[in-house]
Amino acid sequence: MADKRTSLLLPKKQGLTRRGALKGLGAAAGIMAAPGFVRYAQTQSSEPIRIGFQAHRTGIGAAYGRWYERVTMAATQAINDAGGINGRPLEIVTEDDGTDPKRGAEVVEKFANQHKTDVVFGTLFSHVVVGSAPAAGELKIPYYVVSEGYHVASGSLNRYVFQPGITDVKAQVRAVGPWIADNLGKKITLVFPDYAFGHDHRDKFPERYEAAGGQVVGLVPIPPTETSFTRYFPQIPSETEVIYHVMVGPGVLTFVKELGEFYGSSGPKLFGFLDSLEAVDIASPGLEFLEGSHFWEAMPRYLQPDASDAAKAYRAAVGIDDNGASVNDPKDVSTASHMFGCWETLHIIKQAMEAAGYQGPADRAKLVEATEALTSFAAGAAHPQGDKVFNAKIHQSFGHQHVSQVVDGKLNVVHTTSIEDGMYEAEADYTTMPL
Repeated sequence: MADKRTSLLLPKKQGLTRRGALKGLGAAAGIMAAPGFVRYAQTQSSEPIRIGFQAHRTGIGAAYGRWYERVTMAATQAINDAGGINGRPLEIVTEDDGTDPKRGAEVVEKFANQHKTDVVFGTLFSHVVVGSAPAAGELKIPYYVVSEGYHVASGSLNRYVFQPGITDVKAQVRAVGPWIADNLGKKITLVFPDYAFGHDHRDKFPERYEAAGGQVVGLVPIPPTETSFTRYFPQIPSETEVIYHVMVGPGVLTFVKELGEFYGSSGPKLFGFLDSLEAVDIASPGLEFLEGSHFWEAMPRYLQPDASDAAKAYRAAVGIDDNGASVNDPKDVSTASHMFGCWETLHIIKQAMEAAGYQGPADRAKLVEATEALTSFAAGAAHPQGDKVFNAKIHQSFGHQHVSQVVDGKLNVVHTTSIEDGMYEAEADYTTMPL
């Protein structure tokens, strides 16, 4: 399909230098602009910083992709309203990767060779990241993913790949594992998608859970494109006290409904990663059995009583209401526990580019080194999810996690982990790899 280029090139605020002065309204052929679109003066010093946004517009990641794109455009507007990057506007160039690894690699190549973007950004699904990363390394184009998988932190990719704006599965499960053992049960069965993201849960969860006195009694992998799940449930051992579920994709609503039908009100306790219900209304008919169950969340879907001003401003900017749905359509539920990573990652790219004095593709190596020089991010407007610690060796950030309980059809945070709860020793060091 033809590519779609989207630009948000907004004027700087009053009193800025002449190079940022308004040149009038307009857009190049083929560029779609948001209402209020205004181009910066097109002198050499004000050419846009161009970010290649690798979007899951189609395929099993489409619901995430839709919200990733909305947050990306909102963050772009916020950055441009504040003066851009190094005094230059930020422009987003979007390509659909179909949530497909092969197509993902082709998209990275297209960004580097055809669109000439400065960096590539935004990928979520782990198999697409793994399939795309080699192209980024070969083309020496920085690749900032918003994925959660352990594939970046594992050291299995390359020096041009970063995951600085969202925590990874290994940190998440290490943080919540002891809480599950202490509060829900000591015998657990994992139900997970049978690809890299699910394997991260399978491989990384048991250590901390078992150290807290728990035992993994069952593992139930399910193909990622599956649309019916009842036949898998008999594989769950009868001694299971807790079912840990982390299904994703278009069949998640069917999954949770069928799980409820299978067990009724007498089944094991449930602990889910909200991936199972991202973009799904928890108050949907058939999900009543989730009442009282618990979920991991990275950023709460429902506005919490103690929400920070930065979190409230972020929610307003990306257009979600107090229930975490679109302000324009209460049935359009967000992917709140993941999409904030796009906002934070774009602000990290801005921070690193400004530290590097980034001017263009010739400075990509400097940008890699500047990103590696970052150590932490303070909670605030650029980081509404909370403060984070960045480990340059593994190109990965560590942050807070939340355990939320379904009460009256809504998610209420009942426990927030410390950053230290999820931290682990680096098993690799990207900074030793050649640029």
